[in-house]
Amino acid sequence: MPVAILNRNEPAFYCVPAKEYEALMNRLEDLELIALCKERENDPTIKVSIDDL
Repeated sequence: MPVAILNRNEPAFYCVPAKEYEALMNRLEDLELIALCKERENDPTIKVSIDDL
């Protein structure tokens, strides 16, 4: 469970368990990739043959 550390009744920082932080970072990475995909979805494509690879 996250914990807020206060300084004069203002949040100074938050303590988050490692598993939750990792999940948060994974979700953030997924959202960034989704945004990149949506940005590029209408870009022109280049057709190649599998033999050319």
